Amino acid sequence: MNIGILCYPTYGGSGLIATELGKSLADIGHQIHFISYNQPVRLDTFKENLFFHEVSFNNYPLFKYAPYESALTSKIVEVVKVYQIDVLHVHYAIPHAAAAVMAKKILEKKNIQVKVVTTLHGTDITLVGKDKSFEPVVSYSLFESDVVTAVSNSLKIDTYKNFTYDGDIKVVPNFIDSQRFNRKPNEHFRKTIAPNNEKVIVHTSNFRKVKRVPDVLQIFRKIAKHLPAKLLFVGDGPERNSIEEACLACEVCKDVTFLGKQDAVEEILSIADLFIIPSQTESFGLAALEAMACEVPVISTNSGGLPELNITGVTGFTSDVGDIDKMANDALHILQDEHLNQFKSLAKIQSLKYKLDTILPIYERLYDSVIER
Repeated sequence: MNIGILCYPTYGGSGLIATELGKSLADIGHQIHFISYNQPVRLDTFKENLFFHEVSFNNYPLFKYAPYESALTSKIVEVVKVYQIDVLHVHYAIPHAAAAVMAKKILEKKNIQVKVVTTLHGTDITLVGKDKSFEPVVSYSLFESDVVTAVSNSLKIDTYKNFTYDGDIKVVPNFIDSQRFNRKPNEHFRKTIAPNNEKVIVHTSNFRKVKRVPDVLQIFRKIAKHLPAKLLFVGDGPERNSIEEACLACEVCKDVTFLGKQDAVEEILSIADLFIIPSQTESFGLAALEAMACEVPVISTNSGGLPELNITGVTGFTSDVGDIDKMANDALHILQDEHLNQFKSLAKIQSLKYKLDTILPIYERLYDSVIER
């Protein structure tokens, strides 16, 4: 098949999933065309059947903001016509689904058919969904898509709640490359971080308010009162400076390290004993899945799709948003030597349900089904 993929090119989960999916589809012979304003960060290899089409536009003085959606629509039309695209897989409703549907309508006038598969990833529904000014556009885009998928059952429910859409939504969860995300022998690194065999706790995120990163520091402070531990913050974002300032003002600062953005996050997860993700909401929890694949149990909230992934009492524990005391107590339970190995083993087993090899054929069957209509 000739497949067009629309995604954000940044480090966000939707862009990473879209890029890894496209690369894997190319590996098994499909022709893949990425369409975005920049080259996706994970699009680091090129093959004869893997293409990137940059959306460019001019900043005219007439416009206060550059008309990206119009430029994106025009680029979609061009790519579909030139490369005979069979199906467009768009990740994130705004603006990708809207632009793809508009392009589909334009192409129909030229007697060119293209199918649209829209995958909802989370904030396109849970945040945009709260802005009623977007509701008509998102609802129309969903209705005009040939297939709509969501990355969790929780997100599927939120979509029905926030939009006037009553069509079928198929739940296709996110995935990980199990060859990349697995626990690697890295004792030298662990010895550097935890020279006295302290427990190693990790948090990775984009440091936005929704991630509730201050809760991680407060949970760690409670843990550190009971056992020797080290905390690694991985990632960057708008809340990082305030967290660093808060860390400097508290007694555990010497045990906290900020590593910034890291491409090889699996190397860091491989030395971890516990992963903390206290988010206000997560449509799926890709960072938690990556940790579990590296045999790291998870402390998370019970919001969004997290309890579908992190099974409380098995792979870790879930708690209400903001319940720092329970999260700290659960963390201490997991970190006891008599419990830790079992939690690590069960986290790994749970992650195997989300292998790329399992999810990839689901998307292939979806593409086949819409092309045959």
